[in-house]
Amino acid sequence: MAKTVLVVDDDPTQRRLIQAVLEREGFAVAHAQSGDEAIQHLNAGAGVDVILLDLVMPGIPGQDALVEMRARGFNQPVIVLTATGGIDTVVQAMQAGACDFFVKPASPERIIVSIRNALSMGSLQREVDRLKKHANGRTTFDDLIGASPAMLMVKRLGERAAKSSIPILITGESGVGKEVIARAVHGSSDRAGKPFVAVNCGAIPENLVESILFGHEKGSFTGATDKHLGKFQEANGGTLFLDEVGELPLDIQVKLLRALQESEIDPIGAKRSIKVDVRIVSATNRDLSQAVAEGRFREDLYYRLNVFPIEAPALRERKDDIPALLDAFVRRFNVEEGKSVVGAAPETLACLSAYDWPGNVRQLENAVYRAIVLSDAPYLQPYDFPAISGVAAPPPEFETPVAPAASTPALPTPSTDGGVPAADQPVRILDGRGHLRTLEEIERDLIQLAIEVYAGHMSEVARRLGIGRSTLYRKVREQGLEGLVKGAGEADADAA
Repeated sequence: MAKTVLVVDDDPTQRRLIQAVLEREGFAVAHAQSGDEAIQHLNAGAGVDVILLDLVMPGIPGQDALVEMRARGFNQPVIVLTATGGIDTVVQAMQAGACDFFVKPASPERIIVSIRNALSMGSLQREVDRLKKHANGRTTFDDLIGASPAMLMVKRLGERAAKSSIPILITGESGVGKEVIARAVHGSSDRAGKPFVAVNCGAIPENLVESILFGHEKGSFTGATDKHLGKFQEANGGTLFLDEVGELPLDIQVKLLRALQESEIDPIGAKRSIKVDVRIVSATNRDLSQAVAEGRFREDLYYRLNVFPIEAPALRERKDDIPALLDAFVRRFNVEEGKSVVGAAPETLACLSAYDWPGNVRQLENAVYRAIVLSDAPYLQPYDFPAISGVAAPPPEFETPVAPAASTPALPTPSTDGGVPAADQPVRILDGRGHLRTLEEIERDLIQLAIEVYAGHMSEVARRLGIGRSTLYRKVREQGLEGLVKGAGEADADAA
């Protein structure tokens, strides 16, 4: 998904010039001709990733517009544009919340570098905020990614359930993000900031389940050399998330039911019960009602846990959320791996959206992680997801010869006997990583090849290339090929 840059400038010529530069680099561009219009654009909920803000405009000046944006909670990175680069102007802009500035007119390279740096800093800040919320137990439903109908239903139900202490059972396939929903329930409740303890019930050895959940006293069994509190006491005052609760043994289910009903636990070897204040959120990828029918799960515990069910949708049921999930994973892995990938190419996004994702969000996350590590291009390509797209990456050295065709005429080497050309040298269109080389590089190689093929006869070279001789000599000088022309020994080469 292309990043959107909001260009705020009262000069339409400047806006068009900047738009041409940005669109050439794959960015989407939105316009505003005043600070008021920019704030209205943001208030309307339009997606904006970076703001280019002119400081001198009619109406609200850029400086005041920036202050107003920050006061209204718009935290997009802002790059200020100014016609004068006075130190006072720069300091005031930075103090107001700008991340960079440049003096108009700026070179295209300066604009692009500034925007890419702003995007990187914005991604880093968002990742820091996400990790802080995660560590402090303050993840909310606003942090859940997705605006599909299925996810909106999950958010609506979760926000209602979070306001009470009602037990919640989150169902759904493996990899759909059940723990993320549980964390959002905790962060949206009055227990936010208190402990959030997650336990994968299917990963605990059966002989240790009781000790890990409820704790034990020192000496209560062989090997119990110290007192252990258990997950219930660790989560006291907060939330205990029991993932894959259907994997619990039947004897532990009895103790869990008592803990839920009486709000007290019995650690192994303890002389008396211990009161605990814990909110239980459980999750499973199995059909617990079928497990109850088969006698593998207690019916009374099932009804106790399944008071408020929330079904987490599979990714194939919410494909509209794939672009947003992809952007979030790209931002995170850019920070973790020190990369600067902008996003995915349109054909890549179409390929990912058409896939069924049997492993759900977890599979998408791991696929993006691999693609980020291996990619060196600004945009992820279909061959960065070979298992999904079926497209193999290009070989390290991929060359495209100049083939005889109407659009790219062949340059045969004349021979004195009128026979077959002596050589057919290719002009590389792609670089070693399979990306297009610049037009200047291809032009230089083509001119050099033509001079060599036609033995320095510049009139013939110009005719074959379809340009005038004066234009050819000018390009020879610009490309630094004068020595090659003189070395060919043509009589009029000195004109170059």
